[in-house]
Amino acid sequence: MSPASRSSRARAQLTLKEPPASVGAKPGGTLARLNLQFNPSTLELRKTTEWRRSPSRMAEESALPEFVGSGPRELSLEVFLDATATHDNSVEQAVEKLMKACVPTKASLGRKKPASPWVRFEWGSARTTSFDGVLSSLSVTYTLFDVDGKPLRATCRLSIEEASVGPAGQNPTSGSRTGRSTHIVVAGDSLALLAWREYGDATAWRVIAEANDIDDPMALVPGSELVLPAMSDAGAEEEQ
Repeated sequence: MSPASRSSRARAQLTLKEPPASVGAKPGGTLARLNLQFNPSTLELRKTTEWRRSPSRMAEESALPEFVGSGPRELSLEVFLDATATHDNSVEQAVEKLMKACVPTKASLGRKKPASPWVRFEWGSARTTSFDGVLSSLSVTYTLFDVDGKPLRATCRLSIEEASVGPAGQNPTSGSRTGRSTHIVVAGDSLALLAWREYGDATAWRVIAEANDIDDPMALVPGSELVLPAMSDAGAEEEQ
């Protein structure tokens, strides 16, 4: 490959944006941008679907599955950082940018609606791997150090979960939400998944948590009934 071809190759980048100020809104301004030194060697893209069965003791065969909805996309990738030939001679500045995607932004704290930044991975003209999401996991392994202990190389493994799919307020099975509805919790349910199905925004899980007085969003009991506020109700709660 010629030097000209290498220099014109598209470079991957990660962009951190201010989370939406309200349910259904677009992300805000750019908080940080990390231009990757090296394009990823692999990208893992996952998407799940959820089905529900109602078994019957009298049935000879298993019950037909009922489609509940499709889950968000999840992109996993490795980011390699090398500061041996850079001016600052450390990878910690780039790592700190990634760490910012795991904590609430100052603006969201000021609104009393804590939320971490939205993250977008972009690489040239790729579409399936480019979407607005939230960082669901991040791990950093330092692999080379200077004599003073300063990390010079690092491998960062991160997963981005899609946060917005289509117009807010749309549900794959019931259409737009115009009134309160209920949902019976099944195994595998999470507030983020329910918020995505109901509002098209996984970060709106707090609306459901507040409507049901849920202190621990991870402790959903299968068989319990949850109230899912309408978008108009959710907006009214935010204004209070």
